[in-house]
Amino acid sequence: MEQDVFQAIADPTRRKLLELLADQELSIAAMTQHFSLSRTAINKHLAVLAEAGLVSSKKVGRETKYRLIAEPLAEMKDWVTFFEKYWSKHLLVLKQLVETDTTS
Repeated sequence: MEQDVFQAIADPTRRKLLELLADQELSIAAMTQHFSLSRTAINKHLAVLAEAGLVSSKKVGRETKYRLIAEPLAEMKDWVTFFEKYWSKHLLVLKQLVETDTTS
C-alpha cells in the first residue's frame, strides 16, 4: 500500500530528512549525524518517505545513498494553494476591521 504524502511529511523528523536531501544525495550514516536517533530509526523514516515516493535510493559501493523526489510534493502544494484564497479573504477582512476600529 502506498503511503500518503501528507502522512509521510506529518512527522518532523521526516520533514528534516527531506530538507537534508533537498540539495544532495546522502547516506544513512550522513543523515544520522543530524539527529539523536539510531540508524535503524532513520532507516524506518526513510522507508515511509520511499513508500510515499518522496525519496529514492541507490547502492554506491557498500552504502545506500538517498535523494529527494520532489514531484509528489506538488499534490500538497496544490492543496494548500486551493485554500490560500480563503486565507487571503480572511486577512483582508481582518485588515479592514483593524483599519476601521475607532475604539482606540
